[in-house]
Amino acid sequence: MKTFAAKVEEGREGENGKPSVGPVHRSLLSKNGFPPMDPELCTAWDIFSVSVRKYPQNRMLGWRKFVDGQIGPYVWKTYKEVYDEVLHIGSALRASGAEPGSRVGVYGSNCPQWAVAMEACCAHSLVCVPLHDTLGAGAVNFIIDQSEVDFVFVQDKKVKELLNLDCKSAQRLKAMVCFTSLTKEERDKAASIEIKPFSWAEFLDMGKKNPSSIVEPQAQSICTIMYTSGTSGDPKGVVLTHENIASFVRGMDLFLGQFEDKMTEEDVYLSFLPLAHSLDRTIEEYFFHKGASVGYYHGDLKALRDDLMELKPTLFAGVPRVFEKLHEGIKKAIEELNPMRRRVFDMLYRYKLSWMNKGYKQRSASPLADLLAFRKVNARLGGRVRLIISGGAPLSSEVEEFLRVTSCALVCQGYVVNPGLTETCGSATLCHVDEMCMMGTVGAVNVYNEVRLEEVPEMGYNPLGSPSCGEICVRGKTVFAGYHKNPELTREAFKDGWFHTGDIGEMLPNGVIKVIDRKKNLIKLSQGEYIALEYLENVYGITPIVEDIWVYGNSLKSVLVAVVVPNEAITKKWAYSKGHMAPFSELCSLDQLKKHVLSELKSTAERNKLKGFEHIRGLILDPRPFDMERDLVTTTMKRRRSNLLKYYQVEIDEVYQSLNGDKHKY
Repeated sequence: MKTFAAKVEEGREGENGKPSVGPVHRSLLSKNGFPPMDPELCTAWDIFSVSVRKYPQNRMLGWRKFVDGQIGPYVWKTYKEVYDEVLHIGSALRASGAEPGSRVGVYGSNCPQWAVAMEACCAHSLVCVPLHDTLGAGAVNFIIDQSEVDFVFVQDKKVKELLNLDCKSAQRLKAMVCFTSLTKEERDKAASIEIKPFSWAEFLDMGKKNPSSIVEPQAQSICTIMYTSGTSGDPKGVVLTHENIASFVRGMDLFLGQFEDKMTEEDVYLSFLPLAHSLDRTIEEYFFHKGASVGYYHGDLKALRDDLMELKPTLFAGVPRVFEKLHEGIKKAIEELNPMRRRVFDMLYRYKLSWMNKGYKQRSASPLADLLAFRKVNARLGGRVRLIISGGAPLSSEVEEFLRVTSCALVCQGYVVNPGLTETCGSATLCHVDEMCMMGTVGAVNVYNEVRLEEVPEMGYNPLGSPSCGEICVRGKTVFAGYHKNPELTREAFKDGWFHTGDIGEMLPNGVIKVIDRKKNLIKLSQGEYIALEYLENVYGITPIVEDIWVYGNSLKSVLVAVVVPNEAITKKWAYSKGHMAPFSELCSLDQLKKHVLSELKSTAERNKLKGFEHIRGLILDPRPFDMERDLVTTTMKRRRSNLLKYYQVEIDEVYQSLNGDKHKY
């Protein structure tokens, strides 16, 4: 069996009440110690400035302009053009009173101005504090206050929210720079609370007239305080140093150097995942390091496919829900084929999969199948994608296998689960591309990290058992410095020098990790069976008629129930075939539809070999998606379980009453 990680320390039994710990694993590239860092690559500023010297005329940042209400093609700025703009914006910040260590907020959707502001912070040893563009006023207010933001760059449509009376912390701001321009009303409102308002052009002009020398950061300087949305309580400020980010980029260089396909300056990335979170930020940093191009989506996620067709990226990164949607769309298109073509597709799928399982690389497993059928799947992503990255949560094996076979691209999962694993600067582990044995796993430990499992006795997980299971713990150069102004939470997260992720992993014999559970989202049913709620939601979430799902269990009950947001198009198609012509909201109240959805969930459960107690027995249908307006999900769409329970409590009680849940047998 091929090995992907080296065991560098043995595990040991727990003593004096301490839990047992498993062996320490490192990447094979660092089995004898972490490789030396590149002396030219010590900070995030080095990543950008070195590339400006190497690739001044390469396209760096792209965006689409609206002309007469119509979206146009991508236009680009070169590395040199971006560098000049960064110098001017940095100089304007210094002229406005910013000193090394000052906190600078960035509030809005991904765009070139976001990246320029970020690099300007790096140039002058300022601390970039992203404000997620979907955060509510309460969270924005908290972050500005806790991180002591003095200056903020803000998207046009977010200016009103920032100046809202509910956002009292905004009054501490010294200057506000709009990504484009401000209205007179907005200027007056800002001036009334003593905030200096600037348009982007005005701030650039100020920087040109008041040039300031760069103050390069040190490796241990704070680069960013990146807030995780969390599923309860206030956001947590994750402190990432310049060394964290530089180590991640250097590690990716070494990791990708093992493969035939290298990333080059010709690569193109479509940025739509929030720059306020680590996955997109670290991918963009790596692209900047390679002198490659980053094109930003035009702001409408529903029209993302139009951006894909226009940009034709070579790398596509997303969270599992993005790929589940893609999977659902392709499966739907296949179902609409005539029976003969469906059989041909299935035959080609099985044929290519069989060769991949025998060890053949994706590209050579079946070029004929790619030509006849699967190139059309790649075409849905623009036609040039050669690497797909999934992060944010585990991708279901069914969807991952489908993508590996049909996308004509390499598929890679990274361990970025808890929540987004901002705490390890993105990915603590990575899958080796084109290795089918990685299916359903998050890969082996990254180059500059170490991983071990720790016993969780209350859940029965033992890293010294067989299989080796326990809480995933990480240490190394990409692990964060701590939670901002929260020493108690920092101490709780770090024990014996290891960051405890809260995720339960299984260490496979070849050094690859499989995420199997979540320490905090485990419940026990009345008959004593443990249920991993997030795992079940990932499994049931691939059911075509399910747009979204929240699974609920109670230790006083013996069965599970769920709230399902049905897929509107599939639901209407089913309803019309049964003679129901009502609006979608009325269809969701039909008992016949509930029975149909339960039947579909049962099929998914059986196909994925779930145990009887993991089957959904009762159902609530909600035509309205789980949203932040009702505070049911976080900004990264993670479920706020306590809020969901409060919101649906009455209906849940009614479902259990109808099931007579305590006496229900399965």
